[in-house]
Amino acid sequence: MEIYTVGGAVRDRLLNLPVKDRDWVVVGATPEQMLELGFRPVGKDFPVFLHPETQEEYALARTERKVGKGYHGFTFHTSPDVTLEEDLARRDLTINAIAESADGSLTDPYGGQEDLKARLLRHVSPAFAEDPVRILRLARFAARFDFAVAPETMALMRQMVDDGEADALVAERVWQELAKGLMEDKPSRMLLVLRECGALARILPEVDALFGVPQRADYHPEIDCGDHTLRVLDYAASQKQPLTVRFAALGHDLGKALTPPDVLPRHIGHEMRGIAPLSELCRRLRVPSDCRDLAHITLVHHTKVHQAFELRPDTVLRLFKECDALRRPERFRLMLDACLADARGRLHFEDAPYPQKAYLETLLEAALQIDAGAIAAGCADKAAIPATIDAARIAVIAAGKRDWQSRERDDTSGG
Repeated sequence: MEIYTVGGAVRDRLLNLPVKDRDWVVVGATPEQMLELGFRPVGKDFPVFLHPETQEEYALARTERKVGKGYHGFTFHTSPDVTLEEDLARRDLTINAIAESADGSLTDPYGGQEDLKARLLRHVSPAFAEDPVRILRLARFAARFDFAVAPETMALMRQMVDDGEADALVAERVWQELAKGLMEDKPSRMLLVLRECGALARILPEVDALFGVPQRADYHPEIDCGDHTLRVLDYAASQKQPLTVRFAALGHDLGKALTPPDVLPRHIGHEMRGIAPLSELCRRLRVPSDCRDLAHITLVHHTKVHQAFELRPDTVLRLFKECDALRRPERFRLMLDACLADARGRLHFEDAPYPQKAYLETLLEAALQIDAGAIAAGCADKAAIPATIDAARIAVIAAGKRDWQSRERDDTSGG
């Protein structure tokens, strides 16, 4: 029996990155031997065991064979005769097919170390094409490490897409990999890799449709709507925003892909046009409700947020209500973070001031100070309660607007 550390733990150590989880492969052992040593079986499709003390996963060396479509279409073979090299051959990328023994020596039959030095993502064998999830994983690794994709691997992924393998992906796996990729430091790399191999059009057609759509150069020097979405996403990532904000950044401009050609490069009404594609994307991928809901209010209301200083106090209150900000102020603040990313996710606007965020936060705090319960209790005409509460909130919003404008005048005059 020989035990090796494999996969991401070896890769990350060689890249001088923190090692989070360790995977182990056991060569030359039977399930019975593992049980005798106190390991607990957990694998369903093939033998995987939990270490009796560390609870880390130890898998018996195995080979696999494609027997059907999708990532479920595999049969596995484990035996004490399966070699380490055979086990490594079934792995997706060369950088993930390096094993380390207890004494620190490396087994690297497919050139993973060289590809790490070259910052290259390359498939181990043609068997890469048998699992469509590997397209998503590779794109995610591109976002994590900012590595290039080997030309032959990109060609293989294009062929997989053409052969319909990407169509066999199930919603849960697509969302799982997409969510992980959105949380990387450079999520735009994931989308660009998916687009280059043709998978973005199959997995996220609503996003893919944004590329090549122009917008006004005075507002968007980058011009292309797809390019803008990538910049917004990367800005959100640079600010360490949570997944909800990053997904809102991804979906905030979907309606621009549906702008009638005769009005381009203007996009009046793109907010409402974006509701249907965002809803379809979320339905298809079974996007969690917190991501879906923040993306929806960002898509519908981001233009109003950008125009915050032009809004009347009653319009500001209506914005708060439509975003449910009075009950869920934290979600509204997350929407403002997504709007900030939208404003700065433009060529040459990366450090532009965006006082709208602090302004609306200030007005929301003022509105939240109104004691609706006390107003209701003191209202003789119960039918007048909603209007009376609204009037009180509008009054404090108006006062907050005047205070802000006064401070702006003082700052401008140097007073």
